[in-house]
Amino acid sequence: MDRDDKGYRVGFQGVEGSFSHQALTEHFGSGIDVASFHRFREVFEALGREDIKYGILPLENSSTGGISEVYDLLGEFGFFIVGERTIKVDHNLMGTRGVKLSDISEVYSHMQGFMQSKEYFDGHPEWKLIPYHNTAKSAMYVSEENSKSKACVASRKAAEIYGLDILQENINDSSNNYTRFIIIGREPEVSSRCCKISIVAKLPHKVGSLYHALKHFADNESNLMKIESRPIMDKPWEYSFYIDFQGNVLDQKTKNIFEKITEEGLEYKFLGNY
Repeated sequence: MDRDDKGYRVGFQGVEGSFSHQALTEHFGSGIDVASFHRFREVFEALGREDIKYGILPLENSSTGGISEVYDLLGEFGFFIVGERTIKVDHNLMGTRGVKLSDISEVYSHMQGFMQSKEYFDGHPEWKLIPYHNTAKSAMYVSEENSKSKACVASRKAAEIYGLDILQENINDSSNNYTRFIIIGREPEVSSRCCKISIVAKLPHKVGSLYHALKHFADNESNLMKIESRPIMDKPWEYSFYIDFQGNVLDQKTKNIFEKITEEGLEYKFLGNY
């Protein structure tokens, strides 16, 4: 990916102050042209229309695991992963200027914010937790409403942008809370520097098929980094597997892996080498 060329646009879900926007600026730099969207699907659709050159999306969190909607959209649209960025995520409870905890009756956040801060909210059963588009849009909404009864979960940057008071810092359950973001493009971008490969695979419906397929990664000294299963629509109890492993498609050992898993009857789609 030629990040020195600033003549393109990158899409993300959310608004300024969101963790997606933070990952975008860390990866591409602050001078890049950006487009924001309400939903993950809209980022994929914009990429398909060529309104943007790249999209950046959260794929998994170290505390709550994979984000199923993004995995499903990857399988549906068939775009390629061309890079990734991992950022530390600290959630904060915030509200309008001068608000106290005792004033709050409603809290807004993306579901991931609630899930990653479950222990904190378990201690406040009196609050109604209301899922919203994302954490930064929650902050924007609470700022616009200007009601002391409404609070939100968002980043420190969002509090600065939308003029909110932080009532409680770092409410996430784990102090080591990280989210991995992927950068997607219409075409694969492979160079000798790439060291991670992602595929989505469908296994034959027979005993031992997963074992026989995966043994070829070990035989060729490739470390399996992640396996995420997702149900196949309209095929009850059948699954696709999203697999991340170390390797470069230009190396012979990686080529051996693809040859062997094909021989095992594994149907797969290459999602990227980055």
